[in-house]
Parts: sequence; structure tokens; C-alpha cells
Amino acid sequence: MATDYYAILGVQRDASQDEIKKAFRRLARELHPDVNPDPKTQERFKEINTAYEVLSDPQKKQMYDLGGDPAGGAAGGFGAGGGFGNFSDIMDAFFGGAAQRGPRSRTRRGQDAMIRLEIDLEEATFGTTKEIQVDTATVCTTCSGEGAAPGTSAQTCDMCRGRGEVSQVTRSFLGQVMTSRPCPQCQGFGTVVPSPCPECAGDGRVRSRRTLTVKIPPGVDNGTRIQLAGEGEVGPGGGPAGDLYVEIREKPHSVFQRRGDDLHCTVTIPMTAASLGTKCPLETLDGLEDVDIRPGTQSGQSIPLHGRGVTHLRGNGRGDLIVHVEVQTPNKLDAEQEELLRKLAKLRGEERPTGQFQPGQQGLFSRLKDAWSGR
Repeated sequence: MATDYYAILGVQRDASQDEIKKAFRRLARELHPDVNPDPKTQERFKEINTAYEVLSDPQKKQMYDLGGDPAGGAAGGFGAGGGFGNFSDIMDAFFGGAAQRGPRSRTRRGQDAMIRLEIDLEEATFGTTKEIQVDTATVCTTCSGEGAAPGTSAQTCDMCRGRGEVSQVTRSFLGQVMTSRPCPQCQGFGTVVPSPCPECAGDGRVRSRRTLTVKIPPGVDNGTRIQLAGEGEVGPGGGPAGDLYVEIREKPHSVFQRRGDDLHCTVTIPMTAASLGTKCPLETLDGLEDVDIRPGTQSGQSIPLHGRGVTHLRGNGRGDLIVHVEVQTPNKLDAEQEELLRKLAKLRGEERPTGQFQPGQQGLFSRLKDAWSGR
């Protein structure tokens, strides 16, 4: 055997096709004329190209292993036609990846879809189940996703003979170069559909409205997305469906404001109730509860009701309900009420003075003054 192609590529005789290809790409990057213009390097590059042309072809490799030489012993040539045996592999060596070969499938995965769903605060807190209607692409029942009219089928493309690509030989400074491109007649599928399905126009899918049941877990918030696997768009050619995402939008509540998993509300009580203390009924998400207003409660004070907020989405328990107290000062008093208030002020030493107020009494005097003047 005049030329040892295995030695030229630096691989063992039992090397796999993947090992042969990797060895060729490594050497091609080092020895390509565009990288190293030295004449000796160019000769070496021609040798590895010829070696790869033989060893990458199963029939040529078998002939070579039996003692023949498919390249005619001309290790210095670019193949019998003076061009590269596999130009795409040389391009792969420089740009990475492997060129797509063979026909591409008509069946592809569908796209994901998303819809928005409005829910109440109660539903977000405790969870619920909703029925939604979605308009998505589904498999065409007329052709079962094949794209061909009933009684017909796809046929092999006569231009590319089912390969999905056509080749073209051009001349360059490196000699003859063979390039491939998708077949213009079948768009790279390798088959054509002479009689498309009248229902889906050959796409294999149609749009339809469906009703789905969605389980909303407790604790969702604005922007939370719930994934429904396989409920999105069916792919071309009846391919597998993508996923459907349901994005939550929470409606504003008339009483409570949500901040994370805590709820906030405001209750207004009269001045007497704040002074004497009382029980204030409040309709919470869990039902009617009494809020304990202790004697001397000030306006702006907060009272927490633990565990009465929103359920934690990723954890146990719930947030709190924070009740903000607003003390209401009367702005109109009848004669009897004014007299009683004057007596209270006198008993507390807070009647209208002739001298100066002690620190902390100015605010009270202003409120009493407003009440007396009917403001």
C-alpha cells in the first residue's frame, strides 16, 4: 500500500468515523492555505484532504482496507476531479458545527402561547379552578396532520431526488468547490405535496377554540405564570404542541390592599371609642372578626391580625392582615355634647386656659377649639 492514510490523519486503523472527522478538522485548521501559505504546508493540506476523502467514505474505506487505493495513490491531489472531496467538512473545521444534511422534517414542534387571566383577591389567597377558552392551532382532522388531501400523499421531489438539497460546482482559487443549498422546489423537505389538504392548505393544522381547566394554586400574584405543558400551538405537519402559559392578573379589592403576602386596610373609629376602647367588627377574607381597639388607641396605630393575609405560594402559612386605625374627631357638636365635652376638659385640666399650655397639650387644644367653633 503506497500511502498510509491513517498515518496522515494521525489515527488508528480501527478509528471511528467521528474520530477521523475530528482529526481532519484539527489538521485542516492548522494547514489550510489561508492560514499557512507555505508551499510545503499546502502539499501537506492536500494529503490530509485526500486521506479524509477516502477514509470518510465507507465504500472507499473498505476498498482501501482491502489493499486498493480509491484515490489512485495520488495523495497530493484534491480528488479525481481536482476539487475538495467534502468542502462542507472543511468549512466546519473553521466555523464550527456541522452543516445540515439531508431533507428537513415537515413535522416541527409548535410555539408556546400565553393568555392572561383575571382573578379576585379571595381566589389568589385560597386558590381556585377556572375554565378558560383558548384559540390555538390544533391538528387538522381532515388530513391528520399530513398536509395532503385525503387519498393522496407526499411524493419524492424529482429535483433533489429526496435529498432536500441540490449541489453546485464552482471554481475558486482552491480549485473546484462543491456547495449545497436547500432545494428550491421542495424547500428542503425532500418531498412535495401535489394535492394539499383543502382544510389546512397543506400545513397540517387549523385554528380552533378549546376549553381548558386551569388549577390556580393559593398565593399567586400579579405576573405569576402557570405552565400547561403541551397545551400551546400544535407544530407544522402535526408536530408536538408547545406549552401554554397562563399569566395571572389580580383585580383590585374594595377594602384590602396587598403588599406581598400581607393585606392592609383602614378602619375609622370615633374619638370616644379610641379613648374608651371597643370591639370593631371587620369582614376579613375568613369571615367576620372583631378587631380589639384598646383604650387610648391613637390615630395611625396599626393592629396586626396574624395569619389573615395571603397564602404563601412557596411555603406554609399565610401573611398578616394589618389594620390601620384612623380616629375621627367630631366637627359639629350640639349644645349638650359641647357642655359634656367642656366638663371632660375641665376634669382633665384641659379647659380653655388663660395661661400657657404644657408641652403636649397644644394639639389637644387645637382639636377642642375646632370642635367648639364648629369647624
